[in-house]
Amino acid sequence: MLNFIYYPVSGILWVWHKVFGFIFGDGSFGGAASWALAVVFLVFTLRVILFKPFVAQVKSMRKMAEFQPEIKKLQKKYANDKQKLAAEMQKLQSEHGVNPLAGCLPILLQAPVFIGLNHVLRSFNRTGLTYEQNIKIPNYWIPTEDVQSFLQARLFGAPLSSYIAMADNELNAFVPHVGRIDVIIVSIPLMIVASIATHLTARHNVARQTAAVTANPQTGMMNKLTLYLFPLGVLAFGAFLQIGLLFYWLSNNAWTLGQQYFVYHRIDREEAEAKAKKIEQRNNLAPKPGQKPMQQVRKPVKPGDAADAAEKAAAPADETPQDKTPMDKKPMDKKPADKTPESSANGSSAPANGSAVNGSGDASTKAPGLAPTQARRKQSRKRR
Repeated sequence: MLNFIYYPVSGILWVWHKVFGFIFGDGSFGGAASWALAVVFLVFTLRVILFKPFVAQVKSMRKMAEFQPEIKKLQKKYANDKQKLAAEMQKLQSEHGVNPLAGCLPILLQAPVFIGLNHVLRSFNRTGLTYEQNIKIPNYWIPTEDVQSFLQARLFGAPLSSYIAMADNELNAFVPHVGRIDVIIVSIPLMIVASIATHLTARHNVARQTAAVTANPQTGMMNKLTLYLFPLGVLAFGAFLQIGLLFYWLSNNAWTLGQQYFVYHRIDREEAEAKAKKIEQRNNLAPKPGQKPMQQVRKPVKPGDAADAAEKAAAPADETPQDKTPMDKKPMDKKPADKTPESSANGSSAPANGSAVNGSGDASTKAPGLAPTQARRKQSRKRR
């Protein structure tokens, strides 16, 4: 049913056994060392594949810690509407580019490997079959000659597929015979070290959490479970775990601890570099100590230019060219109108535009619209 898990697990295990078997040989202790290292590097192979998802998980957790206050506001606002709260939470997570399922991917992929390794280790020494029968049955991708190598391998006298709570008839099926005390001597130290590694991994993870995250009651409860209950669980249930699975648990927690240290410090360094770069850019834009701020130098305006600009601004837009006569020039008087005989007779002249005549008899007619222009110019002079 789960052959799609068992075959890849057994294949990777067999490849690493061949690699380390070439180094340590295929004897009793050399075979046990090569099989134990094969289990360890099976874990490392899986964790290398899951490295990028783990980094995405860490970044997702840090982003969620940043908008934790917004999550609390939504929880308070929609406390009585769970459906609306779920929709708003999903919207908020999409706005910040956070995928909650990405954080579950490493755990979801490690669980099938653990189940597959447990089944493969048990399949080396099948219950109800003798030693002679088991060495003639291949274990998925592991051929019969390597099945025999596994069954004959002893790590300080204990097979890798044995465990403390193993039944007597199963222990007696090993050839040569295996005593329970040999299994206990090997299993107890592995259980203790695996429990300590689990606690240290959880402690390092909790130490990276922010105050806003730890203030959540649910998070505090989960932290206590990972810090104390899980390590105690390894000690309590380690008696039912095969020695090969104890190697799996120990190497997995050791990898997690080292990976957390590496990834967290790399992310901290990237954030520090980005912050320093922003500060440097801000300092480059700011004036240096003792330096006056740069101001735009404007060209001084001459008094004559200012008067001309004021005159242009005061003049209406629809002013005719006749109105734009220079100030220092007087308007040209029109020629007096031709005298009629009647006007010659009485010594007076009638101007064409109906204006008065001066005492000398000369007609001082002016261009139409000139007087208002001169008045505006006088007002402009007074303002200046």
